[in-house]
Order: sequence, then C-alpha cells, then structure tokens
Amino acid sequence: MLMKGLKLTMDYKDLANLIFPDAKEISYYEEKYPERNLKERAVVSRFAPSPTGFVHIGGLYQALVAKEMTKKTDGVFFLRVEDTDQKREVENGVTGIVNSLKDFDILPDEGMITETEEKGNYGPYRQSLRKDIYQAYAKYLLEQGKAYPCFCSAEEVEEIRKKQESAKIRPGYYGVWAKCRNLTVEEAAEKIKNGENYIIRFKSPGREDRKIKHHDIIKGNVDFPENDQDIVIIKADGLPTYHFAHAVDDHLMRTTHVIRSDEWLSSVPLHLQLFHELGFKAPKYAHISPIMKNDNGNKRKLSKRKDPEAAVSYYKEEGIPVLAVKEYLLNIANSTFENWRRANPDKSIDDFDFNLNKMSVSGALFDMVKLLDIGKTVISKMTAEEVYNCAMEWANEYDKELAEMLENKEYSLKVLGIERGNKKPRKDISKWSDVKNSIIYMYDDKFFGGDVSYDYGKISDKAEIEKITKTYINEYFDINDDKDIWFNKIKDLAEKLGYAREVKAYKAEPEKWPGHVGDISTVLRVKLTGRQNTPDMYEIMQVLGKDSVEKRLS
Repeated sequence: MLMKGLKLTMDYKDLANLIFPDAKEISYYEEKYPERNLKERAVVSRFAPSPTGFVHIGGLYQALVAKEMTKKTDGVFFLRVEDTDQKREVENGVTGIVNSLKDFDILPDEGMITETEEKGNYGPYRQSLRKDIYQAYAKYLLEQGKAYPCFCSAEEVEEIRKKQESAKIRPGYYGVWAKCRNLTVEEAAEKIKNGENYIIRFKSPGREDRKIKHHDIIKGNVDFPENDQDIVIIKADGLPTYHFAHAVDDHLMRTTHVIRSDEWLSSVPLHLQLFHELGFKAPKYAHISPIMKNDNGNKRKLSKRKDPEAAVSYYKEEGIPVLAVKEYLLNIANSTFENWRRANPDKSIDDFDFNLNKMSVSGALFDMVKLLDIGKTVISKMTAEEVYNCAMEWANEYDKELAEMLENKEYSLKVLGIERGNKKPRKDISKWSDVKNSIIYMYDDKFFGGDVSYDYGKISDKAEIEKITKTYINEYFDINDDKDIWFNKIKDLAEKLGYAREVKAYKAEPEKWPGHVGDISTVLRVKLTGRQNTPDMYEIMQVLGKDSVEKRLS
C-alpha cells in the first residue's frame, strides 16, 4: 500500500522547481520595487539602448522626447541598458551611451551613470545583472503552465522554418509547429534530468484569427492580429530575450509610458499579452517615427553605415551647439514648436509645452541646412564670453590651431564681440568648427602668412587700389574717430577720388561716376581682411588697432 500523501505524478510547480530551484517568489520583487510615490499623471519613462555601438541620432531623439515628458509632469526619466545580447556588446559601450546623454544635457534621474555605477532604487539598471529577477518571473509562468521548456535545437527550428516557407505559410514556433508545447511535465523533466539542452518558451494563449485593438499615443488606434507565437523568454545562457525583459523591467521599474522607435509597433500584441499573462498593468505606448533622409528623391531612414550625421558623435565633432541640436529635434518632434519659437525668440526651450499627441505619424526629413540655421541663431544670442568658452572647449579637443589662436583671451573676446549684442547680431557662425575661418583674418600672424591674391570687387585696377588705400591712410585715418565721423570720412574719400558719395546718387545717375562709396569701402575691407563680406568694418578696425590697420592698408 502506498504511503498517505506520496506524490505519484509531477505538476507544473515541480517542473518549475526543477528548472529554477533557487528562484525567489515574485512577491519578494513586488515588495522590493513598490509603486513610485509620485503625483497623479506623473510620467515615468526611459531610454533603453543596447551597448552595441554608437548612439544613433534617432536614439537621442527618443531620449529627448522621454525626458521632456517626464520633466513636464514631475516624473522620472531613467537610463536602462539592455545588454542581454552579450555577443554584440562593444567595449565601453555603456560609457558611450552615458557620455552621449551628458554631452546633450539629457541627464537621467536614475540609472547608469558610468560603465559600472548607477543611481536609483529600482536597479540594477543593466539587464545582465537582473538574471535572478527574470528567472523568478519565468518560474512563475512555468508554475501556472504559461511557459514550458523547449528542447528543439537551432537546426530543428530552422527545419521548421524551411517547411513553413515551402508550404507558403507564416513562419514561427506556434500551434502544430510548436513541437515541445505539448510535452507532459514528466517528459520534460526526464529530458532535463538526462542533461538535454533547453530554453524557456512562453505558451501563448492567442489566436491569429482574432484581432486586438490598441491605442498608441502617437499612431492613434491600431488593429493587430493576436499574438500566437510561443516566443523564447529565457535563452540557453539564462538571460531573457528583449520581449520578456521589457515586460518584467517596465513593470518593476513602474514605467508608465514606453517611448520607442516604431519598428517595435508590430511587437505590441506580444507585449500586451505578456503583461496580461504576468498579471501586470501594461504601460502606455508611444511609437516614434524614424528620422528620414532624402536620397535622390527617395525617403529612407538615416543609416549608421551611410550617413555620418546618424551618429550623435558627429554633432560634437562638428561643434554644432547642443541647444541647436535639441531645438532642431523639438522642431521635428512637435509641429507647433516652430511657431512657438517665432513668437518667443528669447524663451528657454524648457518653457515649450511639449505634447506627445502632436508628434508626426510619419517620419520627419532630416534637414542639415535648417539645423545649421538654428545653430547660427543660437550662437548669435550668446555673449562673447559664452562663444569663447564653447569654442575653446571644442578647439581643445578637435582643433589645436584654433585653441592656440584663442590663447590670448582678452583679444579673442574683442574679436568674438564684434557685432554681438546688437538688435541684429552677426550670424556667420553656425557651429564651433566655423569659428576659425570666421575670425582667422583678425590675427596678424595668420593674415600675413603667405602671398594671397584678393578679389576687390568692382575696382580691380592695382594702381587705383593703391591710390585709395594710400589716400585713406595719409589723409583720413584716425583710430580714435567715432563711427559717424569714420563713415563720413569714407564718404569724403570717395568724393575726393571722383566716386559717388552716396549709393542712391550713383544708382540714379550711374554714368556720372566710376563707382560709389560702397566700392571704396569694399577695397578697404578686402585690404583689411582679405574678404568682401565681414561683420562691421569699423568694429574690426577698432579691435585690430592702429598699428595692425596701418600695416594691412600699406
């Protein structure tokens, strides 16, 4: 006779204990990571990249959007690193992610802050360090018969795919194709005890002939077939797949809004199913359209392989101001931003009322010209000191010649201060890599470095050019003149040499003169700078000083 209470057959719980004998009860993690103590409607969102290469501008775009939403609602923005695909991980990949966010002043409230350090109470924020958590929730699904061990080899799965392709049916591990789905608990336990390799699959309750309705914050109402695929949730190395980790992490980290690329939109049925079967409340989803590029009349995604501007490091190397990049991304994120900026030219971007509902359903075209125009406006509003500090910081890393030019800070501040702070400030600098070319003529050691042939515009006769400069130096030049006196002297010079004193007069009767005061000014400007177009010539002369002006004109 059998002893009372002896178990004759195994159940799901026994199988779960066999697979994950040391996994904690999920109640432990539910208590460890409680609901956040935030005000009602506060957004909790994240940037969750993989450390597999450089940060893409599209990733920065997503991070900025998530940061804007959390900041606006007094919520939490955190950085989680999804490093479960360890074969593709690059050295110092986390450092690259952290520094990219830091470079663009999109700082997380929680999460990774260096390659190995983190802050916040909902970590670890690297998925590879959360193995025990995933296994606890996988065990929970196994106990309920909502997951099962799969012993199919990669070759067997490939064979299934080939048969499906030949039969022209949907590929995947589902229904009759899910070979291990209907193994008994005893059969599965026997295989495990025999040392057979296995992974853990989710047992989907879905049917493809049923539809689900979903509301995406950006895309609106979307219909999908239900998920019926028995996806892998725990791989052979004990780490989770992206799908399972997403459900567990965003539940335990109490994420309210998942803001991510729209390439994940098709995964929504699976993700909602996972949340439901795990007993979690699903977050709201906002799927962002990719940033596109016009390639010979065709739209395509910005490519890591083809487009240097796809990498966020490009913007730092070029010296495009951080604020310009952020303004540009907000401009393509919300259609209302451009009008708001026009109406509020001096307000901080923090004052803009960012709204996920106003994001474009289709991908915005990347426009470098527009970005650089924004860069010009941003830099034009800076003080000379701010321009100097930013240019020097960039030059120290990327342009040693410019850094040497800027060593004399007092003089450089005067140079950078020309036409700055006016109602219509200069807009000749769009990025820090423009600075050297825009000011190099202000430095004598660079200006006199070699023989150069200049274009003096309308007046091209060498003798005439010589006559203009000599007459100005000998009879009219005085470094102490104020601007009005100085300009009247230029007019006097034009009149003395037989040119029209006023441009208007010349235009009315061009046959009376060989040129006008503007042509005379151009000769002096080119003599002083080597260029026909520069900021205000009077200010340039004041900064150059008497000796340099005389040397250049003679």
